[in-house]
Amino acid sequence: MQIDKHIISENATLSEALRMLNDLSGGVMTLIAVNDGNRMTGTLTDGDVRRALLSGIGLDAPVASAMFRRFHALKEDCIDPAEVRAIRRRGIRLIPVLDNEGRVVRMIDTCLTRTVLPVRAVLMAGGKGERLRPMTLTTPKPLLEIGGKAIIDYNIEALAAVGVNDISVTVNYLAEQLEEHFATPVAGVCVKCVRETKALGTIGSVALVDLPEEGETIVMNSDLLTTVSFEDLYLRHTSEQADVTIAVVSYNVTVPYAILATEGERVLSLEEKPSYSYYANAGIYLFSNRLLRRLDRESRMDAPDLIGQAIAEGLKVTYYPINGTWIDIGSPADFAHARELMAHVRQTR
Repeated sequence: MQIDKHIISENATLSEALRMLNDLSGGVMTLIAVNDGNRMTGTLTDGDVRRALLSGIGLDAPVASAMFRRFHALKEDCIDPAEVRAIRRRGIRLIPVLDNEGRVVRMIDTCLTRTVLPVRAVLMAGGKGERLRPMTLTTPKPLLEIGGKAIIDYNIEALAAVGVNDISVTVNYLAEQLEEHFATPVAGVCVKCVRETKALGTIGSVALVDLPEEGETIVMNSDLLTTVSFEDLYLRHTSEQADVTIAVVSYNVTVPYAILATEGERVLSLEEKPSYSYYANAGIYLFSNRLLRRLDRESRMDAPDLIGQAIAEGLKVTYYPINGTWIDIGSPADFAHARELMAHVRQTR
């Protein structure tokens, strides 16, 4: 967003402030007041101006006489997503981000970017999508369209909406199409494509992505349609001080028979058509970079095997239940269901 439209000198008049606020109509109608050194000193809304006028302050008075001084702001070098959530829940839409000198370097509109997660993301897009043939004979599955948009773009947009702008996509099958697709930014993000030279499994290609030693990375399948909260996933991961957090979905199994509980030759009880509930892997993970950097660029590795190694080593592996939509678009029936769902969403908007 253009921050200069929101910046006003604390020495400007309230009349000037009203003109600037009027120009912001339809957007976030909040001004950021700064002193002669361009350091933030307060915020000003039309409500602040109205209260000042009612108290007898004139339109020729300076902004400093009406601005709100107990403002909320974030430090550029230590943005805490938990703090962003707390500010957002107070109904504050515009959050300034300040440098060490207190100068505004950018602003977060929480209606567009809910938070700023300090993570990278890697989307796995190298599979052939064989169960969706013939559709995937000429189009990679992540680029199949649902609701007029490529499947993978829903996930790029969801990541961008929580401030993740370092996104890589690992490609193999029909890689040229994905590289061409991401030659243009999606949701304002310049997505990087990393090409496999051979099949490396469901997580092995992450080894081809240059990751720093510290921090975390979201790794996910690119062909999911989901409303997973990446913010909640991250906050769960950090609060648990986990090395791996697995996003999961509930999976219920009903046995269509009476099940016997036995002891030796004796039947202890019968349960008619019991139901069992399990957590199933949703194909979305938050990994410590230290664990991901162990991956060998030449060796195949599947996600369950890497997680199994982490568990065997005593590393902390936790889970996060998805509360919302999750469709793994692996079959024609799944694809049809996803299309019906998005058609319904469009009709209800």
